[in-house]
Amino acid sequence: MSNAASRRPRTDAERNRGRVLHAATELFAQHGDQVQMADVAKAAGVGVGTVYRHFPTRQALIEAVAEQRFAEILRYAREECLARSDTRQALACFFARIGRVHEEGRGVSGAIEAALGDTEPRGQVGADLLAIGEEMLDRGRSDGTLRADVKVADLYMIAGAVAAISRNAVGDWHRFIDIALDGLQPRP
Repeated sequence: MSNAASRRPRTDAERNRGRVLHAATELFAQHGDQVQMADVAKAAGVGVGTVYRHFPTRQALIEAVAEQRFAEILRYAREECLARSDTRQALACFFARIGRVHEEGRGVSGAIEAALGDTEPRGQVGADLLAIGEEMLDRGRSDGTLRADVKVADLYMIAGAVAAISRNAVGDWHRFIDIALDGLQPRP
C-alpha cells in the first residue's frame, strides 16, 4: 500500500470531523439544546455512525464545539487584539470578541451550558486565554494604563459578565465593556 493510500482515510476522517463540527455549531446556534446527533449527521451529510465515531456521546460533541469556539476566540485575541499597542484597545478588542461570539451564538451557549454546566473555557485553551490576559495586564501595568492591583481574575470576571450579558440579551454589553475598562484605569 502506498503512503498516499494509507493517508487517505485520515484526510477523509478529518474532513468528516470538520463537517460534523461545523454542522453541529450551526444547528446549536439555530436550535440550541434541542439538537440531536441524527440532526447533526443529516446536516453534515454523513451517517450517524460517523458522528458517533468522532464523538461517542452528545456531550463529547458539545465539548468539541465549545473547545472550537474558545480556540477561535484565542486565535482572534492573539492575531487581532494583542497586535494593538494601546492596552485599553487590546482589552476592548478581546472583550468585544467575546460579546460578539456569545451574541451571535446564543443557542450554542445554551447547549454548552446545558451539557457542561457552564460556558467557561477548559483545558489548554482556557490556560492560554488566561495567559493572554496576563500578557495584556503586564503591558498595561508597565505603561501605566491599568491599575497596579488589577489581576487576571478581574479580567476573567469581566469576560464572564460580557458573555452573560450578550448571550442573555440583558443589556448593552458594548457599554458594559466601556464602563469596566474605565474601572481598570489607574486612580488619581
